[in-house]
Amino acid sequence: MTLIRKPLLVLAPAAALVVALALVTNVVPFRQLIEQRQQVAAARARLADLEAQNELLRDQVAALSTPLEIERIARERLGLVREGEEAYVVLEPAETVTVFPEDELAPVEEAEPERRPWYLRLWDYVTGRDLQR
Repeated sequence: MTLIRKPLLVLAPAAALVVALALVTNVVPFRQLIEQRQQVAAARARLADLEAQNELLRDQVAALSTPLEIERIARERLGLVREGEEAYVVLEPAETVTVFPEDELAPVEEAEPERRPWYLRLWDYVTGRDLQR
């Protein structure tokens, strides 16, 4: 019986160690593989967005290459006109400020004093906060 137990006592920890090593050596690369797949998916999504933006920019470049679009931009943004045309600039009226003589000003009504509970007014009196107002 002791002959069977001794190999078992040696083989059980050795087998556990082999299983633990197999798990460690396989779990870490598996996690890295999953993480890399997520990074690839994110990069593909970003690439798709950038390709869509590039397509829009290509369309804009094509539109800006036409003489009609160049003329439209020159007229709108730069205010240019063709030879023989007259350009007009419409200015917004300046804000007018009305100044009243001092005698025409209405008297300023004093604000009604703030109604606070008596204990807060007493505390303000004790601490001097009522003088700061």
